[in-house]
Amino acid sequence: MPAVREIEAAGYRSLKTIRFPVGPLSVFVGGNATGKTNLYRALGLLQTAASGRLTRALAAEGGMESVLWAGTRRKGEPARLRLSAELADETTGHAYTYAVEVGLVSQVGGAIYGAAFALEPQVKSERLTVQAGARPVTVLDRDGPAGFVRDEEGRKRSFGTDLLPTETALAALQDGVRFPELQIVRQAMEAWRFYHDVRTDAGSPLRRPCLAVTTPTLASDGADLAAVFATLAHIRGDTVDLDAAFADAFPGARLVVPQPDREARFGVIFAEYPKRIFEPSELSDGTLRYLALAGALLAYRLPPFLALNEPETSLHPDLMEPLARMIVQASKRTQVWLVTHSERLAAAVAEAGGVRPRLVLKRDGATWIDGLRLAGNFSQDEEDE
Repeated sequence: MPAVREIEAAGYRSLKTIRFPVGPLSVFVGGNATGKTNLYRALGLLQTAASGRLTRALAAEGGMESVLWAGTRRKGEPARLRLSAELADETTGHAYTYAVEVGLVSQVGGAIYGAAFALEPQVKSERLTVQAGARPVTVLDRDGPAGFVRDEEGRKRSFGTDLLPTETALAALQDGVRFPELQIVRQAMEAWRFYHDVRTDAGSPLRRPCLAVTTPTLASDGADLAAVFATLAHIRGDTVDLDAAFADAFPGARLVVPQPDREARFGVIFAEYPKRIFEPSELSDGTLRYLALAGALLAYRLPPFLALNEPETSLHPDLMEPLARMIVQASKRTQVWLVTHSERLAAAVAEAGGVRPRLVLKRDGATWIDGLRLAGNFSQDEEDE
């Protein structure tokens, strides 16, 4: 699948306008209220554009009044949120750039324009360009309800369906044969996986058995963790990396994954109690969270893009180095995006992976990345360090 090469976001919360490159392993570190999580959320919103849930996701965040850039705008400048991603396929050499703009409901003479509720976010424009040669070709161009899409033979076509102002054309035009470029980009973005809301409280699904179904990739909420472990142990037949990562964090401890029946289960044997298996319901929040991260980073099949937001939550500081080693190991199989408060974790990832953590800061009230140029790249001195 195409890999993420560049991200752009404008008009979203603390992101006034920012564009930056993305590599195999991206690490962002900074204090509270600098906007690190907004960078992460912007990626998630791009994914919802591909799945058709963009305007719903914005409504769930509090609506356009909450998500729009709160700073000053130029006179006459519309209140818009813009998101863009550039993807590159190393196999074909093709590059794909998808951009979407969302704004407030249009009103004409006090009446709402289009099929939408008064406070709903509306898709104002979309564009997908593909570069396979010297010049990029626009394969999707939408301005409000009007626009075109190119078919498999390169001919311009009308959308062929009445798009609602709250729908994205990327999600609505599902014919992968007629519109192969849309299918490629949509599938790539829908396969991204975000891990930020994995619960470890007493009612967490991680603490219960799950259905015994072959599960190569951990769900975003971690609910199928036991099945991920069982897939590694009994389908792939290889838990070497998983066992090593667990022993790295908890010396002398051992992860136990029995052959599943209708349900998959796991437990832990600690060095102090070699004859007792501790069930997930008995594990500490930190131990369970580390296991969930191991399931995300060491699964049988990793998503093409894996994002972690503050994975250090609930973990003991001594687990930062083992976690960093898992993150770096995963980045050899997929793209990994890490947002963290922990300078210790960022430093450990830098040491293990040879990457430079990027400091997120506020500049004139807007989120920025230290060393980032306005052109959307990092200075040569920064890259050479």
